[in-house]
Amino acid sequence: MGDPKKIRKKHSPPSHPWQRARIDAEKIIVKEFGVKNKKEIWKMEATLRSFTGQAKKLITAATKQALLEKQNLIKRLQKYGFVGAEATIDQILGLTLKDVMSRRLQTIVLKKGLAATVKQARQMITHKHVIVGDKKISSPSYLVSLEEEATVAFATSSGFFKEDHPERVKKSQPKK
Repeated sequence: MGDPKKIRKKHSPPSHPWQRARIDAEKIIVKEFGVKNKKEIWKMEATLRSFTGQAKKLITAATKQALLEKQNLIKRLQKYGFVGAEATIDQILGLTLKDVMSRRLQTIVLKKGLAATVKQARQMITHKHVIVGDKKISSPSYLVSLEEEATVAFATSSGFFKEDHPERVKKSQPKK
């Protein structure tokens, strides 16, 4: 059998602990996207670094395999809505952390109006009140693809599924 694969960190902390500009930027992101701690920001930065690192390698390459990898990278980023249909590698290098953070399940739940605040959205997800497709997702940092975005809803087993739940966000009535 053997030992299970060693679990490694999916992020790297900042190289210097006290940089005012970075700390201020992280505070804004924490407030806007409702992350629990800075580690979640660092994980999303690592995801972004992965995309841009691949793009940097593929810019200079001109082999048949490199062209295939460029297409696959662009398709994957189009799936999440990070780049458009006629995207180039240069546009991938222009992605920002806010682009990645806006595709998290926690943010999508808030945008769809299922929750009143980002903290409520986070709590609903961690308590398994939200489904994506047919699966209950309990990770607020789950990256939602464009095709999955339409299937984000309350679980039928959840109390929030009922329209009269007291914590459920009320849809405003259209004015006559």
